[in-house]
Amino acid sequence: MGYYDETDLWNEQENPNNHKRNQKGRRGGSHVLTGFIGAVIGAVTISLVSPNLLNFNNDNSKLSNENAVPTQVINVSREDLTATIQAARKFVVGVNNYQSSNPFSMETQEAGSGSGVIYKKVGNKALVATNNHVVEGAKQLKVKMADGQLINAKLVGTDQLLDLAVVAIDAKYVTNLAKLGDSESINVGETAIAIGNPLGFLESTVTQGIVSSKAREIPQDIDGDGVADYQTQVIQTDAAINPGNSGGALINAKGELIGINSSKIAEQSVEGIGFAIPINIAKPALDQIEKFGEVTRPVMGVGLKSLEEIPQYNIEESLKLPGSVTKGAVITHVDPNTPAEKVGLKQLDVIVGLDDQQVNDVIQIREYLYSHKKVGDQLKVTFYREGKKQETTLTLASSN
Repeated sequence: MGYYDETDLWNEQENPNNHKRNQKGRRGGSHVLTGFIGAVIGAVTISLVSPNLLNFNNDNSKLSNENAVPTQVINVSREDLTATIQAARKFVVGVNNYQSSNPFSMETQEAGSGSGVIYKKVGNKALVATNNHVVEGAKQLKVKMADGQLINAKLVGTDQLLDLAVVAIDAKYVTNLAKLGDSESINVGETAIAIGNPLGFLESTVTQGIVSSKAREIPQDIDGDGVADYQTQVIQTDAAINPGNSGGALINAKGELIGINSSKIAEQSVEGIGFAIPINIAKPALDQIEKFGEVTRPVMGVGLKSLEEIPQYNIEESLKLPGSVTKGAVITHVDPNTPAEKVGLKQLDVIVGLDDQQVNDVIQIREYLYSHKKVGDQLKVTFYREGKKQETTLTLASSN
């Protein structure tokens, strides 16, 4: 049941600020962000502070670095880095998506391709992490190993929100597994190496750059309605990520997997802006996909639309909000037999707070639920109904 379909009660309103993520052509198998230049450029500013903290002594007017925190430096020779890359290339594979060209025929043909990372063995199976958009719509999947072998693969499950998928192959073909790193501990400016199959036929291509931002946030339009549904946290890098690199590995100088390559900005005037899903965010989702075939998230059971998308006359006539209330999310519908229905939430209620935390729009509501709550948790909801502020507490249910 899709609780967050954000039914549009006011179709006559069109928000000119809405942007949409366009996917690349089928051959490359990679998300291309074309409409988010403004959003991406202004999304997050990272303030850098030198680790050599200077303390000013008022008594003698001297600068001291006695309490300085030393910077951790990883010294890697070119020979060591080359060996690390050669080892990493063995756990990066191609993922080929085959679809039916004719609905009345069982025959399939290659419709797109991307990359994948072999990260785990379970019995006689090896698991490959890739992007959801790489495997989407596939009738058949095949994995191309680093040595060129093309072997059959089976889809384990996907998660559209994080754009992740897990594919299983026979473990007998696997020699190397990715060593998972810690994407929280990476630093802006450190080495970032992307490995994948750009354009679907340049296998095991390696590009090198740096970590441009460790916690960039970019808007994602999941349902294709032109409105951002979620803010995805990603690693930004200037290592070249081209169509077909999607699902491949972003590693550090020690050969540790720090991210799953996912997308780039495709603009003629833009160069060197690629994104990867941080491994610390990807790993819990991959674990759930492995076990259940999907990712379970907590939900209230309502459709939502950000208040800023509602025409002013609807806010005044239908919602009857006080003039001081300009941020929040309108409930467009309440699904039956859900937590929201059980506590009496209704269509046109305007949610302005969760657990005493102010929420400004639908994206913030989702971020709070997915990052801070789990299925079965209690959630206090602050909302306006007919211009009056009210509160209720519900028990979050599963999205599946």
